[in-house]
Amino acid sequence: MSGAPAAPRNATTTYREAVRVAIREALLADERTFLMGEDVGHYGGCYAVSKGLLAEFGPERIRDTPLSESAFVGAGIGAALGGMRPIVEIMTVNFSLLALDQIVNTAATLLHMSGGQFNVPLVIRMATGAGRQLAAQHSHSLEGWYAHVPGLKVLAPATLEDARGMLATALADPNPVLIFEHVMLYNMEGELPADAGAVEIGKAAIRRPGRDVTLIAYGGTLHKTLAAAETLAAEGVEAEVIDLRSLRPLDTATIAASVGRTRRAVVVDEGWRTGSLAAEVSAQIMEQAFWSLDAPVGRVCSAEVPIPYPSHLEQAALPQPEAIAAAARATLAG
Repeated sequence: MSGAPAAPRNATTTYREAVRVAIREALLADERTFLMGEDVGHYGGCYAVSKGLLAEFGPERIRDTPLSESAFVGAGIGAALGGMRPIVEIMTVNFSLLALDQIVNTAATLLHMSGGQFNVPLVIRMATGAGRQLAAQHSHSLEGWYAHVPGLKVLAPATLEDARGMLATALADPNPVLIFEHVMLYNMEGELPADAGAVEIGKAAIRRPGRDVTLIAYGGTLHKTLAAAETLAAEGVEAEVIDLRSLRPLDTATIAASVGRTRRAVVVDEGWRTGSLAAEVSAQIMEQAFWSLDAPVGRVCSAEVPIPYPSHLEQAALPQPEAIAAAARATLAG
């Protein structure tokens, strides 16, 4: 007796493996695509994302670079201008400051400066965030800085599906895309649909529906925010949780619609509070949904200090579920 074919089974995997699969499939799909960066080849990547790819694709497609971010990001821009589809890996976000001129003054501006003649189809991946005791120089969350810059798209995948699917969409974009992968997500495990593929970028996602308060997060703060929502649910408060996913462009329509329903909002951001992405989201809410608000917008950000090395001080400096839940309660009390 014949029947319909069985649906493909979901696979248990990690965030790290989801990114690796995305890179591998991109390399298989387009011979113009290659990966370059510090230790991406023989060492397998600082966070083991590219482990095994050198053996499979060889040194022409998996390129170890000198320890010079300005040089290899510049080379990536040149390769993109020459018709290639480079994936440039910067080991951690603080090292991207050494290539700030290439990213902000060249990649982001060439289309405009050339009168629309030259696209830069470049993807730059980098690890961001704190939590691994890497001290003040290697624990930055600077994605909000890059979200300030016209000409760039800025993505922050927080789920296995987005870690797996955002790269293909980014590579198809004719302009530069920055992907920020939070260091505390690489070991995250879960089920990834067997048919997982490219995902839309530029749209936020409601990860938990609710009616009482909107909690807005991205990247490494999403799962802390979901944990806070679970705590609030036990108290009878149903929080809606939005995963921004894309920091530029920012999906303000989804944010405003959610705040219109819940009438309260808290923005969670691992960046520092002053001049933060949370400040921009808060301002957007005030501009688009002010008359829906029943309380001031709350913000939960990192402490205004260089991130400490000792574990207990590092954790104290970062947004935590308890602080997120407390901020939500404050908006309800207001």
